[in-house]
Amino acid sequence: MKVTSAEFIKSAVDLFYYPDDSLPEVAFVGRSNVGKSSLINTLVNRKRLAKTSNTPGRTQLVNFFMINKSLSFVDLPGYGYAKVPVSVKRGWKAMVEGYLEGRENLRLVVMILDIRREPSGNDDQLIQWLRSNNIKIVFVLTKVDKFSRGQVNISRRKIGEHLGVSYDELVSFSAKTRYGKDELWRVIEGACSPDS
Repeated sequence: MKVTSAEFIKSAVDLFYYPDDSLPEVAFVGRSNVGKSSLINTLVNRKRLAKTSNTPGRTQLVNFFMINKSLSFVDLPGYGYAKVPVSVKRGWKAMVEGYLEGRENLRLVVMILDIRREPSGNDDQLIQWLRSNNIKIVFVLTKVDKFSRGQVNISRRKIGEHLGVSYDELVSFSAKTRYGKDELWRVIEGACSPDS
């Protein structure tokens, strides 16, 4: 997709403050510091649309972005960061599940995993929850530039086996080299087309 416009719309904590739901939405989820914001910025060719940070747990609200005035990207808070108080973690869980359950225009969840790490218990719980709610998922393995091609293939197979999906159902991605950007856009466009 050629991105001609990408703008921040608003941040919110619950559905009463979410923007109008007339556009198809794609939500981005993953553990803290997995590269959600960098991935979003790479997809839309912007350096700072979604705020990036070296500090895990930075995204603490549901952030909405409008792409080409025809599609919304939704950056959800990361999970699994140990230094966040338990009360905050509970709030994030309620916020994320509330968004995922309540948006009828949600077309796809982009589940972001670090290719260098096996999926965590938190990842597994969210994936199971998404599957039980029949929410369409695409799995994206980030930071592939940190590995050789052989290491990428080995890790991709292992993660695929863990998730119970085929090798071809995983998208390898690098925000640094932009590898996988076009493939991921194809998945997003397919999920958001009127026929899907």
